[in-house]
Amino acid sequence: MKIKEVRIPGEKKARARALLLLSGGLDSVLAGKVLEEQGVEVVAVTFRSLFFGPREAIRAAEEQGWPLVVVDITEEEIQIVEKPKYGYGKNMNPCIDCHGQMVRIAGQLLERYRADFVATGEVLGERPKSQNRQALGIVEKLSGLKGLVLRPLSAKLLSPTKPEEQGLVDRERLLDICGRSRKKQMEMAAKYGIKEYPTPAGGCLLTDPGFSQRLKKLLEWRGRLLAEDIQLIKNGRVFFEDDGIIAVGRDERDNEKVRKSALDSDIIITTAEVKGPLTVVRLKGEMESGKLLEDRGKVNKGGDGSGQGNLNGKSSWPSQRSQAFNLPVVRKAALLTIRYSKAKMAEEAAVIISWKEMKELRKFRKEEWEQYL
Repeated sequence: MKIKEVRIPGEKKARARALLLLSGGLDSVLAGKVLEEQGVEVVAVTFRSLFFGPREAIRAAEEQGWPLVVVDITEEEIQIVEKPKYGYGKNMNPCIDCHGQMVRIAGQLLERYRADFVATGEVLGERPKSQNRQALGIVEKLSGLKGLVLRPLSAKLLSPTKPEEQGLVDRERLLDICGRSRKKQMEMAAKYGIKEYPTPAGGCLLTDPGFSQRLKKLLEWRGRLLAEDIQLIKNGRVFFEDDGIIAVGRDERDNEKVRKSALDSDIIITTAEVKGPLTVVRLKGEMESGKLLEDRGKVNKGGDGSGQGNLNGKSSWPSQRSQAFNLPVVRKAALLTIRYSKAKMAEEAAVIISWKEMKELRKFRKEEWEQYL
């Protein structure tokens, strides 16, 4: 967990201060406005990981003039996505566990920022799985903040919290919104002059069906999730092979993203004679001290690009160019690189295969890549 204060919270001036979980969406902004009307100071807390970012929260905090703290929870989020206690939503989104973790982390910051409680924009019944009455109770239980989690938009429908009982917040001025209708929120947005806000449930890659499918395959492929692998599969066309992952850029902008996700130990493939995709090949292995090591077992040793022959033994990365460049996954990646370029129209095409400081030009015939058309 790493903390960055984008807008630094000052000294506490009001009688009550809340740490507001701010996504940048309408509900969380409205929750903050309801508290502000009662004289409660709002310090916004938002989160960053490989699956979501703080952009909308930064925008919303700027518009509302709220101090903002950004917490990077990449590692914590990966652990939850691997094994969520309360399961996934429609895709690979462990929303209940995720919300519980966010509230728990915010609770750890209460003393640091002289805050009295944690507030969220959750609305009872708005999301069937993660915002029903039972799920809201689970989130509070996971957080360890019994009685200190206030949901201003639905508070009247829930049990009184400690800040209400202590008189820090007037329960009668809180709301009783319930269900999936956004009518009440839209009316409140007009009242507060809030004109721009993202659509509900947007911004988290874990809710995206396509990315979730990739992530599930990645978990099955390696048996665990590594940040470097997740970054690689976020862009390009992704193929999972027994001995490696192939990521093929879709266009120039995508090529740059795929390139940035490559490790020093990855193999890079580009077309030699025409403009085309950039492809990254990552061999299957274990991550140790941030570096990818080759799986123990068979390593192909063909010298003509045909994938014939192999080398048995326990080694680290292939020590010779021919060993690395003739692996079956590398050959397939080369053919896919041609397949997704204009070079596929020719009878013969060449690619440049790069690994560390070594480069090699390889030529292939049309019948070799036609199987991928």
